[in-house]
Amino acid sequence: MIEKIKRPLEYDWDGFTINIYLDDDKEWLAHLVELPNVSAFGDTPEAALDELYLAWEGMKQCYREDGEQIPIAPSRREYSGQFNVRIDQRIHRELAVEAAKAGISLNALVAQKLARDYINH
Repeated sequence: MIEKIKRPLEYDWDGFTINIYLDDDKEWLAHLVELPNVSAFGDTPEAALDELYLAWEGMKQCYREDGEQIPIAPSRREYSGQFNVRIDQRIHRELAVEAAKAGISLNALVAQKLARDYINH
């Protein structure tokens, strides 16, 4: 059992994103966005965060006790820079034609488009 301890002021939530809001019952709900089942209520935003801290620490303890890996936040994972995407055949064809006209590979064209979209957000 996890001992009731106070949440450190500078706790980084292991890289997970926190969402906190006042629900329809006028209680504050805090949860880890990437792990929505890890959540807690409180009368105030701070109380909800304190309870979320206890819930998350308790979940990590359960993972350890069960010999399971503790989930890693997407912001803390290592990425290879490669992934596969399934798209409509017509889009695939149009992109291939565009890449050929530009004299670059389809991969390079898609990477440029993704980078451009990412920068614009």
